[in-house]
Amino acid sequence: MNSVVLLFLIFIVLCLIRVPIAVSLGLSSIVALSMIDFTLYTVIQKMFTSINSATLMAIPGFVFAGIIMSKGGISYYLIEALKSWVGHIRGGLAVVTILACMVFAAISGSSPATAAAIGSIMIPGMVKAGYSKKYAMGLVAAAGTLGILIPPSIPLIIYGSVAEESVGKLFAAGVIPGIMLGGLLIVFAIINARMNDYGRLPKETMEQRMKKSTKAIWGFLLPVIILGGIYSGIVTPTEASFLACFYGIIVSVFIYKEITFKKFREILKESINITAMIFLVISSAMIFGMFLTTEQVPQNFALWIEDSATNKWIFIIGVNLMLFIMGMFLEAVAIILITLPILLPVLVMFDINIIHFAIIMTINMELAMITPPVGLNLFVVSGIAKEKVGAVVKGVAPFFAIIVLALVIIILFPQISLYLAQ
Repeated sequence: MNSVVLLFLIFIVLCLIRVPIAVSLGLSSIVALSMIDFTLYTVIQKMFTSINSATLMAIPGFVFAGIIMSKGGISYYLIEALKSWVGHIRGGLAVVTILACMVFAAISGSSPATAAAIGSIMIPGMVKAGYSKKYAMGLVAAAGTLGILIPPSIPLIIYGSVAEESVGKLFAAGVIPGIMLGGLLIVFAIINARMNDYGRLPKETMEQRMKKSTKAIWGFLLPVIILGGIYSGIVTPTEASFLACFYGIIVSVFIYKEITFKKFREILKESINITAMIFLVISSAMIFGMFLTTEQVPQNFALWIEDSATNKWIFIIGVNLMLFIMGMFLEAVAIILITLPILLPVLVMFDINIIHFAIIMTINMELAMITPPVGLNLFVVSGIAKEKVGAVVKGVAPFFAIIVLALVIIILFPQISLYLAQ
């Protein structure tokens, strides 16, 4: 027990002094493991085997595909096409922002990537059309969270790897909740725009709409290829990720002609940096989990829950509160890897569907993306808009409430997430 306390103390101290999460997890775990006679060789072996997984190979593929889409003109032409159809209605630009985030989410699997790609184009456009900058920043930060709910989703890939659950079923489970949350955001955006008399774009002719839509058709086909290939059984999620990379390169280089050799090097470098960060978090969290398992923390936690939680609803409320608090300080990947091995036996005990819980957990991770002080989307949007993080937090507050509403609906009606996954 002393070693468990030491583990969390070291981890918390390292986080407070802003040591990266992956390093904090790794260092605290190594110190704690050294107290129970684990060799460094065992630690290194565990770190390597934790990422030696075919399922996890989908992560670099979707990361690369998302960056290709952002830098290669695909996201730009998608947004232009959406503007031509709905930009003229009151609140149209806000709707375009949400729809663009939904399409981008169906390719990238990452919330920060979605917020960055769409925000860099839409925030200046919304401000120019008369929207308040605070509102525009909040909308992009919140809609960007759809990147991890609408499949493909990097957190769902990691969840599937830890829970040994079908990633295809997890992706299917995220479709309806993702569309539902996008719909809630759109309804709020339209009502809010009318209440505040936000501006609109000039209405475009049918000829202009068709021209822009034709130009963007290659981008619209990308999520169809990815998700259609996975759900039809033609390709696995891992194969789909690299198919998306190949398709994105072909479109960006030979059709849109937006990528030069120099830009391709930058895309490759950014993809490697992001992927390396994710895999380092995974490997560090695995040795963190190895220590907890050795000390029987998951088993003791399950027994404590069994004694204290009289039914599954008390358990679900407690878990959501725990995930919310953890989301204030940790990244989504780290939260899943730390908590899921502990929670799995309790889910079985309360007969809670593991796929349904994956969506509950993912929506909590969406909230973590826009919760200070460590919400990644807040920092991404702050950097794009060149504003303080506090201004983004104020803008995101009403959208935070909408995501909480979506979470409550998903918890109360499991069939929303299970309908396509059955």
